[in-house]
Amino acid sequence: MESLWNELKLMQGLLVAFVLSGAIGWERERMGRSAGLRTHMLVGMSAALFVVLAETLITSFGNDDDGVRFDMIGLLGAVVSGISFLGAGAIFSDRGRKAKGLTTAAGLLATAGVGVACGLHLYVLATGATLLFLFTLGVVKKVAQGEDASIAEDQD
Repeated sequence: MESLWNELKLMQGLLVAFVLSGAIGWERERMGRSAGLRTHMLVGMSAALFVVLAETLITSFGNDDDGVRFDMIGLLGAVVSGISFLGAGAIFSDRGRKAKGLTTAAGLLATAGVGVACGLHLYVLATGATLLFLFTLGVVKKVAQGEDASIAEDQD
């Protein structure tokens, strides 16, 4: 029974990642981007799950043998590499024109960061980061588009 409660406690990180990643994904979905709600939720929850699994391995087997070594920094690097590979697939360019999909790739990486924070049970940090990401995707985009419009008017 104690094992069940421990696993339910570990699920907290995944559940918070589900909600916060969903918020980022919802914004992307609303904007009609290819990586939307489900993709961001899966990325955030997966990152949280890898961290929770690593933490569980460390606490379960870390003290049994001096020859067993666990590297949380390596795990974070693996998560970033995996998400970066996924993000690279979202980026493409149109023969000399500017690249497309950069914000999608950056959003996936940001969502993975939120998931890692949730896996580490750093919920205030994860929530604050999510709010900053949403602000960047929404408000900063509108401000930047306003500047682009005024620059275009100046050039006419």
